[in-house]
Order: sequence, then C-alpha cells, then structure tokens
Amino acid sequence: MVRLFSILVVLSLTLAACGPGPAINDGSGAPNLYRIKKSDTGKIQFRMLDSINALRSASGQPPLELDATLNAAAATHSRDMSIQNRPWHFGSDGSSPIDRIRRVGYSGALVGENISETYETELETLGAWMEQPDTRRVILSPDATQMGFAWHQENNGKIWWTLVTGSNRLATGPV
Repeated sequence: MVRLFSILVVLSLTLAACGPGPAINDGSGAPNLYRIKKSDTGKIQFRMLDSINALRSASGQPPLELDATLNAAAATHSRDMSIQNRPWHFGSDGSSPIDRIRRVGYSGALVGENISETYETELETLGAWMEQPDTRRVILSPDATQMGFAWHQENNGKIWWTLVTGSNRLATGPV
C-alpha cells in the first residue's frame, strides 16, 4: 500500500507538469473551474491512459489500450448522465454498460465502468477512484485489456466522467 501511495505521489507530481487545461476564475469569488476545450480531448484521454497504465504497471498489471468504440460508449453515457442529472450506471432508456458497449460495436467483454459527477480534473477523479475498492478494481483488473474514457461538461463547469474497461480476450460478461 505504501508503495502504491508513493507511486501515486510521484505520478501526480510528474503529470502536474503536463498540466490540465486552465482553471477559469469568473470573478464571482467561487472556486476556479476546470474548463475543457474540444481541442483537449486527445490530450486528456492519453493523459488518463498513461496515468492508468502507470498505476497498472506499479501493480504488476499489463497496460491498457485506448479503444475508440469504448470511448464512444463512455461519451454517450456521460452525456446521458448529465441529461438525467444523476451519476448512475443505467441509461435513461434503461441500458446497462453491457448494452452501451454492444450498441457501439465493441466485440469484447465488459470488465467494468467507473463514473463521476464532479468539478475536478481527470487526474483528481482518477485519484478518487483509486481510493475506493470497487472503482480501483475496475482500473487494475487483470482481465482488462482496453479502455474508453470520455466526459460531458455542462455550461456551469460540472463534468460527468465515464471510464469503461473491456477485454478483447474474454467472451463472457463483466468481472
């Protein structure tokens, strides 16, 4: 546990140099908001992939690959959670994570899905997920081989994050 915490600290300091997008102060006295520009999509997805792979490596797990179909499933769910105004794993049409990955044409198996409703950056969100056993298990699962990561940001700055992990080796349901 101490080793994992040390690696997280080093990883956070290293990635801080990459810096997420600028925080915007609107002059209202409210905390600065993390605003994501459309042009930041690739940077944010690969920053998350690199961060997750560093954590997986420290835990003895093989790296994940970013998968476009899982990204699409994650993006759809992030927007849908915003419309529903609640973070949960079911779509407004009753769809499950398995339904959503099938709809976008993912042929592998679902390993897990992490979601969050926050004003925090992707790396702060990853840190929060790593603190919880269930969400940490999705990130570090030895069964996972691929991931999708996306978000929807509302005008007020709230971000709905979705991470989906899958396996192109498994033919069964979620682990």
